[in-house]
Amino acid sequence: MQRAWLQVIIGAIFEVMWVIGLKHAESILEWSVTVVAIFISFTLLIIAGEKLPVGTSYAVFVGLGTAGTVASEIIFFSEPFSMAKVSLIALLLVGVIGLKMVTKERGET
Repeated sequence: MQRAWLQVIIGAIFEVMWVIGLKHAESILEWSVTVVAIFISFTLLIIAGEKLPVGTSYAVFVGLGTAGTVASEIIFFSEPFSMAKVSLIALLLVGVIGLKMVTKERGET
């Protein structure tokens, strides 16, 4: 896997952390971790944007973050499971994977 895409994926993982932190953080430590996760996620997205088209990398970042956040809420925070919700997330991921497959890094032919 190319380094820039790996940065987008890792950034999306940190996005899931900070989005959950915004909802569930209560202590100063939890808020501090949330702020650090925000910084890391956007820093990785910005660095990846130097090699990848910004629109595509942002769409992949947000799509993976959305899917991860919904999955985490269902698994860890007892959000109700809905087949419609899971189907729509799967459709979102198909679109994200499709964008990644048709996008070339800068400098590729």
